[in-house]
Amino acid sequence: MNKGQSGFTIIELIIVIAIIGILAAVALPAYQDYKTKAKISEVILAVYSCRAAVVNIVQPSSKIDVSDALRNSCNFKPTKYVKSSFVDENGIVTVKADEDKLTELTATTNTLTIVPMRTATTALIGTSDGGKTIVGWRCGSVADGTTIPAKYLPSSCRGTY
Repeated sequence: MNKGQSGFTIIELIIVIAIIGILAAVALPAYQDYKTKAKISEVILAVYSCRAAVVNIVQPSSKIDVSDALRNSCNFKPTKYVKSSFVDENGIVTVKADEDKLTELTATTNTLTIVPMRTATTALIGTSDGGKTIVGWRCGSVADGTTIPAKYLPSSCRGTY
């Protein structure tokens, strides 16, 4: 009697375990990046009130120089992922993420900047742009002082929106 094979051989099981290990090795880092992006999105959402404060100072103003009004115009309380934030004389919102909660970041890679734009390529100048329209915001630019790695920034925070 010729009996057919029943069950798996040890080699087949080892191959299956190796494939699962390879998939896990690829998926886990991608998932960690995804989780960090979601937390950075929360950081961005947390400072929307600062953006609104800047718009409410600049656009309805009858003064040309709004730099004093912009400086520290946002009374923002720290949140789970935001350590601090401030607005400078040009309306640039600078946020320090809490690197203790966002362990992928360090004290030197935890800064995010959001810059008000007067045109698609020109940033607002607090001393001369009072009463002008803010057409968008530039987010996540290294030139503006952002130190959070680009791979952690959501797509909505990579350029002007």
